[in-house]
Amino acid sequence: MPERIKIALAQLNTVVGDVAGNTAMILAAIETARDTHGADLVIFPELAVCGYPPEDLLFHAGLQNQVHASLESIRAGTRGIAALVGYPEYAAGEIFNSAAWFADGEHQANYRKQYLPNYSVFDEERYFSAGSEAVVATIKGVRVGLTICEDIWEPGPCARAAAAGAQLIVAINGSPFDYTKQATRESVVQARCREVELPILYANLVGGQDELVFDGSSAVFAADGRIAMRAPAFEAGIYCAGFSASPAQLVAEPGSVAELLDETEGIYTALVVGVRDYVRKNGFPGVVLGLSGGIDSALTLAIAVDALGAESVQAVMMPYRYTADISIEDAEAQARRLGVDYQVLPIEAMVAATRETLAGLFAGLAVDTTEENIQSRCRGVLLMAISNKIGRMVLATGNKSEMAVGYATLYGDMNGGFAPIKDCDKTLIYRLARYRNAREEVIPVRVIEREPSAELAPGQKDIDSLPPYAVLDPILDALMVENLSANEIIARGFDREVVLRILAMVRRNEYKRRQAAPGVRITSRAFGRDWRYPITSGYRFST
Repeated sequence: MPERIKIALAQLNTVVGDVAGNTAMILAAIETARDTHGADLVIFPELAVCGYPPEDLLFHAGLQNQVHASLESIRAGTRGIAALVGYPEYAAGEIFNSAAWFADGEHQANYRKQYLPNYSVFDEERYFSAGSEAVVATIKGVRVGLTICEDIWEPGPCARAAAAGAQLIVAINGSPFDYTKQATRESVVQARCREVELPILYANLVGGQDELVFDGSSAVFAADGRIAMRAPAFEAGIYCAGFSASPAQLVAEPGSVAELLDETEGIYTALVVGVRDYVRKNGFPGVVLGLSGGIDSALTLAIAVDALGAESVQAVMMPYRYTADISIEDAEAQARRLGVDYQVLPIEAMVAATRETLAGLFAGLAVDTTEENIQSRCRGVLLMAISNKIGRMVLATGNKSEMAVGYATLYGDMNGGFAPIKDCDKTLIYRLARYRNAREEVIPVRVIEREPSAELAPGQKDIDSLPPYAVLDPILDALMVENLSANEIIARGFDREVVLRILAMVRRNEYKRRQAAPGVRITSRAFGRDWRYPITSGYRFST
């Protein structure tokens, strides 16, 4: 066994489907790992060649051809170094989630993922066949066992790799962020270390892909589970780890251990990364959003500026007769503080013209939420017109509490290409706003302190239509995350009538959520990929 081996973890921000761009990124990382860091081995995230998750792109023959060409380029680029690269392997009519081991210009080993996750946001059984064999590759006399993501969550693959003679295990990952995930990940990997009494390298993807955000947080674990190195969360880069030989085993050398982000900072950072990558990877020059003077749009504006820079953000205040003076004042104050392009477009004339057009049809009918929604939809028309004309994508500003119960207007405030705070309930919105202001006061304090209102009717307050958010949000969490029945939620001390009303609202508004913009997933159960309830259903959340 050599005295020392150096391994580089390439924590990359790949782009799904951009095989050529990802390959160039991989080759550059190989060169840097070898020539700058003197690494013997560089490991890349799961499916790094095509990006993760590639979804139905995997079925296209064109992607298959590009992947084959990519592997040839990567193989040729590994002179003087070994590289472990995740890619989709096409073999005899099947597709495998695989990892190729290249060394000195040769494809020396290949591993196929054994456990295919098919829950939550994952549906890998739709695409991949499972592998079954342990694979151990060798670098400088060190035997390295290979695993991919879900394999590390089960004891079998590591145990089989150890039985095959591995002295070190590497796990390449595409593990998305939620605010509880890193602690769980590390606990799982530590358990595997202790079971096989071997060190484990954990390399993870970083960056945003549609609703998902990947936080990286790649790490090296000693055989006893101790964390010897941890890469910073949400930061792409190449992070190196050293191993020295003892008479009995390979020992992970102490390295730089980045501190874990606290819960609120981690969520806020994930939102920023999600917005940045969605906008940039889709080629938009910037974003535009309606700034109402309320807390949701205020937080969304702060996130957008942090993600893209003030020069790429436009805020539009669209007042109506029910818009409070302090809302107009606070919206302007925040826009000025953040230095964004700010416009005021009154909607009085638009609303009047719409109501006049409908007057004959609505004659004799009482005023109701229809007239309120006309205001919201007029605002949506303006924002979409701006987007069409200048190319900036509209950011929707709705939160999870509103999405759950349908307290939002289709084709109005739900308009947009992306919804940054879609997975943040109202309680969390306030916490995130205070966190951002603790860094620098960019949101006027009274926006945070005032009682929330849609301002679509005189004196309107959210509490007129909904229970207090301190009641609503725990009920929604019990339903969505814990999947509790109505009676189980009521047993926690909530009023029966309130619980049944809220659950009925959730069921009734599924059709709205299907038409909502995608948004950053920061919890373990978000609307979108996580939530697949039928629109048409006779089921009632009543027992």
